[in-house]
Amino acid sequence: MNSGKTVFSQLLDLLPHHEFRKCVKRYRGNYKIKLFSCMDQFLCMAFAQLSYRESLRDIEACLRSMQNKLYHMGIRGRVSRSTLAKANEQRDWRIYEDFAKELIAQARTLYADEPFGLDLQQTVYALDATTIDLCLSLFPWAHFRKRKGAVKMHTLLDLRGSIPTCVFVTPGKTHEVNLLDELILEPGSIYVMDRGYLDFARLYTIHEARAFFVIRAKKNLQFRRHHSSPVEQTAGLRSDQTGVLTGFYPSRYYPETLRRIRFYDAEKKKSLVFLTNHFHLPAFSICELYRCRWQFELFFKWIKQHLRIKAFFGTSENAVKTQIWIAISVYVLVAIVKKQLQIDRSLYSILQILSITLFEKTPILQVLSDVELRFNTHRPIAN
Repeated sequence: MNSGKTVFSQLLDLLPHHEFRKCVKRYRGNYKIKLFSCMDQFLCMAFAQLSYRESLRDIEACLRSMQNKLYHMGIRGRVSRSTLAKANEQRDWRIYEDFAKELIAQARTLYADEPFGLDLQQTVYALDATTIDLCLSLFPWAHFRKRKGAVKMHTLLDLRGSIPTCVFVTPGKTHEVNLLDELILEPGSIYVMDRGYLDFARLYTIHEARAFFVIRAKKNLQFRRHHSSPVEQTAGLRSDQTGVLTGFYPSRYYPETLRRIRFYDAEKKKSLVFLTNHFHLPAFSICELYRCRWQFELFFKWIKQHLRIKAFFGTSENAVKTQIWIAISVYVLVAIVKKQLQIDRSLYSILQILSITLFEKTPILQVLSDVELRFNTHRPIAN
């Protein structure tokens, strides 16, 4: 007798199914499809992401072993690796991109007041990219180097809750700085970037949009100081200066005043130089903003663990982008669950726990609480 829903079913009950149907209809995803719908495809791929499946055969074997539970999990069609492979190859990946954006909008509303380490009212974004290596002979469309293929995942991350707000998947040879042209800039927001995005013409575009940026400077920066402010050297600060660029092209691309802050990281024994057009924040807060940018590591760590080379379930561009966008959807869905259930765990920890409890018929909140209880129960008692 079915005494309750599986953890997987409870998790997917939180999906906005109406919005998913709208995305499918927009791209005619279920046109002439009778046995294996776009929702079946999404659920199978979501299961693969949550349970760390390695191949289509792996997905097929695991789901068929739970055949009597699939209907209650929402999977209506018969699961086979050939059917799933065909769906990944042929169904428009933009269905899952649009649906991921719907989930992102929902998550950002939930995390609007989430603290991220600094007491700021402004929205703070971090922009970065990660490279996912591919075999060029299997993925000939993913141009990167002469004998190497790759795709780049360019991500704009809202630091409140580590929610990806914009994601662009491009061939590996696309330079990161080009993605600055794709952003819809929000006035008053702060964009934190590494020096790979240092392009003064594009930074001036951010400035003209009345937004702010914090970016690492390169060693060969030509800068003329106009004014210096006192700094607290015990906090690692070395200087806080305002001035202008003096290089021939940089001075023309960015004719306005900039702020240059030098910081020494005693732990890593490394000097860092930051450029910003924000003149009101304390110098140490500017440095802390850049430190908060490392929240990217957690996001990319999870994505890369699920998108290993051997874990791609198709070789076409459509199949790869479908898998990436469904992975992002799962990540954001778990972020929504974390907030709605007020779970005091990292997203990474929640994902690890869900990976081994998907077929348990226990409330999600209880599953996560029991893990902590068992950990405390089995902990050795100190003498």
